[in-house]
Amino acid sequence: PGAARREVIGRGFFQAEDGIRDSWASRGLGDVYKRQDDMLETMYAAPGIGLAAIQVGVPKKVIVIDLSKEEKKNPLYFVNPKIIIRSKNNSTYEEGCLSVPGQFAEVDRPNQCHIKYLDYNGQNKELKAEGLLATCIQHEMDHLEGILFIDYLSKLKKNFIVKKLSKRKKALERIVV
Repeated sequence: PGAARREVIGRGFFQAEDGIRDSWASRGLGDVYKRQDDMLETMYAAPGIGLAAIQVGVPKKVIVIDLSKEEKKNPLYFVNPKIIIRSKNNSTYEEGCLSVPGQFAEVDRPNQCHIKYLDYNGQNKELKAEGLLATCIQHEMDHLEGILFIDYLSKLKKNFIVKKLSKRKKALERIVV
């Protein structure tokens, strides 16, 4: 309701910054609520299961996630998330990314993580996540540090994906008369 879709951009050249709580205080709550709603609308439209603010050009530590596969949505909002503990055991999931469209690869990540964050309403929360949720949280939090899932791949696999994306971009830039 009233949310706006934003364009998902590729790898950012800067990292996200803290200070969302300060933004709430200095600019009023509406700005943060709207930003989170816009991100969720953008993620659903893409379609995706997670989105970091930096992917839509907003250098703030905000991520949204929704793993629900049903009509009923179950969005999760994480503001200034911080991983406290990561499991020593890994799981492998095939990951994709809205910033690296159409590309997928298996990535090993800790299968559990415990995070602290502020929720949609600015309340302090903690969450012990496992499985796909833990993977998604870590994937989105990587964006906040300027890291993409392809950065975990071998140099050969990463270069292959980058070349495919470059060719695709060049093809899209051609003008047909």
